[in-house]
Amino acid sequence: MRLVGLTGGIASGKSTVSNLFKAHGIPVVDADIVARDVLKKGTGGWKKVVAAFGEEILQPDGEIDRPRLGQIVFTDPGKRQLLNRLMAPYISSGILWQIFKLWMKGFKVIVLDIPLLFEAKMDKWTKPIIVVWVDPETQLRHLMARDRSSEEEARNRINAQMSLDLKRSKADIVITNTGSLDELNEEFRRVLFEVTRPLTWTEFWLSRQGALSVLVSIIVGVVFCRKIFGSHDL
Repeated sequence: MRLVGLTGGIASGKSTVSNLFKAHGIPVVDADIVARDVLKKGTGGWKKVVAAFGEEILQPDGEIDRPRLGQIVFTDPGKRQLLNRLMAPYISSGILWQIFKLWMKGFKVIVLDIPLLFEAKMDKWTKPIIVVWVDPETQLRHLMARDRSSEEEARNRINAQMSLDLKRSKADIVITNTGSLDELNEEFRRVLFEVTRPLTWTEFWLSRQGALSVLVSIIVGVVFCRKIFGSHDL
């Protein structure tokens, strides 16, 4: 099984690349979706976050007001670190569960779409690591247009993350998203070819097919040994 790490920065185009993988039949585990699930009303994550940040972050229906929580943590590094510490165990467990379900279905290549891939130290479990990179000016412009936010708000959110240049230096594959959508599609085709190349032997043995092969080999070996030793007993 090949676990591909996909990361980038806010408004870098990572979600577009993630959707391209899905469109080509490659399953994607989206950490943002997992994070939303573990923050739903009544869950363990919800209880931890409400206890730490107070009921003022709740909507009238009791669900967490994510934009409100975002405003709090993106302007206060201490609170952002607190939120990450509270959420990390729940998000990690959710990601592992999604991987297991896809493994059971027999998928050999799984993309992990994780914005905090390096910060959460999950990069050590993924190979290759893909970083979607965009220049700072384009990133700022895209974020302001997407969220209809002020330049100060957009800069605060960008500065709250590891810089894209640093992420790029840690990547195995870099997708440069500074051009048109057609150019991005062309880059993606190159990456897709690399990601879907034949599995290494190590990756194969980690796949469900590999595990079944090992199991079958063990069963055959046990049966063979029983026959050999059984005939000697006679």
